Amino acid sequence: MIDKATIDRIMNAADIVDVVSEFVSLRKSGSNFKGLCPFHNEKTPSFVVSPSRGICHCFSCGKGGNAVGFIMEHEQMTYPEALRWLAKRYHIEIVEHELSDDEKRKENERESLFIVNEWAKDYFKNLLHNDIDGRAIGMQYFRSRGFRDDIIEKFDLGFALADRSNMANAALAAGYKDDYLVKTGLCFKTEHEELVDKFSGRVIFPWINVSGKVCAFGGRLIDSRTKGLNQKYLNSPDSEIYHKDHELYGIYQAKKAIVKEDMVYMVEGYTDVISMHQCGIENVVANSGTALSIHQIRLLRRFSPNITLIYDGDAAGIHAALRGTDMLLSEGMNIKVLLLPQDEDPDGFAQKHSAEEFRNYIINNATDFIKFKTRVMLEGVTDTVKRAEAVNSIIRSVSVISDPIIRASYLKESASSLGLSETTLITIMNQYIYSDKENIRKEEERQKEKIITQIKEQKSDVSSAGLKIERLIIQMVIRYGEIVIYNNVEFENEDGTKGTTSLNLAQYVNYELSADNLKFQNPLFNNILQEAVEHSSDKDFVAETYFTMHPDFEISSLATDLSVEKFKLSRSLQPQITPDNVRNDIRHLILDYRMDIIENRIKEYRDEIMASQNDPEKLKEAMAKYSDAQTIRNNLAKLLGSNIL
Repeated sequence: MIDKATIDRIMNAADIVDVVSEFVSLRKSGSNFKGLCPFHNEKTPSFVVSPSRGICHCFSCGKGGNAVGFIMEHEQMTYPEALRWLAKRYHIEIVEHELSDDEKRKENERESLFIVNEWAKDYFKNLLHNDIDGRAIGMQYFRSRGFRDDIIEKFDLGFALADRSNMANAALAAGYKDDYLVKTGLCFKTEHEELVDKFSGRVIFPWINVSGKVCAFGGRLIDSRTKGLNQKYLNSPDSEIYHKDHELYGIYQAKKAIVKEDMVYMVEGYTDVISMHQCGIENVVANSGTALSIHQIRLLRRFSPNITLIYDGDAAGIHAALRGTDMLLSEGMNIKVLLLPQDEDPDGFAQKHSAEEFRNYIINNATDFIKFKTRVMLEGVTDTVKRAEAVNSIIRSVSVISDPIIRASYLKESASSLGLSETTLITIMNQYIYSDKENIRKEEERQKEKIITQIKEQKSDVSSAGLKIERLIIQMVIRYGEIVIYNNVEFENEDGTKGTTSLNLAQYVNYELSADNLKFQNPLFNNILQEAVEHSSDKDFVAETYFTMHPDFEISSLATDLSVEKFKLSRSLQPQITPDNVRNDIRHLILDYRMDIIENRIKEYRDEIMASQNDPEKLKEAMAKYSDAQTIRNNLAKLLGSNIL
């Protein structure tokens, strides 16, 4: 376990802007930075990073937190994993104390899988450079593809020996469990429980995710076995740390160039990416021949909304260019398509041209996607029905574009190129738009009904309004928990002697709730209140700083959300934060909270009275409870109606 002193060093070193910039393209906005939220799909930046407060926050989906919390959420890491990620980035040595047996059992499996993959990457790489077969077979293959040593190093390329037990034996000898070797897909077990290397006899292409971790491998056969095979490549299976439809080959090496160029080039294969890097074009990734998924598109959208699809000029390349493009358009991507000359692919084309020549070719030959689709789908088509199908497909693509100005421009161009009236195309497009909206509406209704059903099944002491009051109370605890709002409060010791003390806001809230045996409906709120009370006596305790920097991601994320102002007033209009103002606000909220609870109970007692009409004993008991509750409600109403000083 990482010791506290090391955690403090990591937290102090972690620059929130620097950390978030690894994954999100940020632009200066006053004293803060803004970018597209990495946690949900958006087209207008609402993700704000505050360097002065050390936090980030999305004003749309509400997610955010400190540097550790951001890494935990973005990379789906545990708290220790995120700390190690930051420590590595800022060159901080991790100091740990000996783990207990229970702590060892709880070590996260994801971290173990990443560690195994990192070892395997180094193992394959070492064989390529230092083993006789590695140099003679693997390195010779890469040399034959024209790859330079620096490019081979940049992409951590490797080689796996033909012996199908070599890597497995080496991994076991290094202390790695066979279970992890199987779960990463590096090995598989035979029916006789023998461990077999999956990538034996292949050159290796490691998949490095956006945060720099080895999540998978691709292996290519390089001997006579490739003849007549459609699948020369073998990829890691889906695992705890790798989902093929979530990852893009080359994204780690390309992300900074994508931001700088504000453009990403999409190709099909590993060697296409590598050759283009060697040519000098680095803002390129590959989807490995599969249709783009929503996860991959949103990953790219964080770095740039502009994408150029580069494919071979044959029928297969044209087909590849048409796959998944409606999804790209619906996610707000600006798409261009480049088909290379006949018998050329990005790999070969990059080998023959400089970066400048390649870029000029792209500029001169890349086609707007809608124009490309129109040309491809209508070229040589004379059949009326097939032409109608093609027109519908083209307008379907136009309909998913969210920007109305871009959509209108495409419609105008399409009407001209298709020889149809703009009114006709608008009618077709509106039908698609209406159908999509109706499907979305039905899905939202289904989700709403599901939530309502869940709420009805859960009995609560407070109404929906009461839950909002809870949130406002805990917001004040987070923002002003350490502010002393009462001085010289008298109390009596166990021995009968009297004394005085002071109460800060957190202690006051705890005292008021405890007096009536009340707890928040949200368990997280109770945890935050108790921690605020426990740390009230700590020197220099500041509730907002403590909770926004909390190691529990759920707490730090909530604290960030509640501490960020959604609307920033000018300085002259901002309310003054004084102990008196804070005291008045929190007292009123506590009274509102009590009022909500008692009114909720009055409704319950009224229902009991109605249900007990034929049972005098129960009726009498229900009426007594109802009367007592009414008295409490009336007293609270008087307090709420008076000025609280």
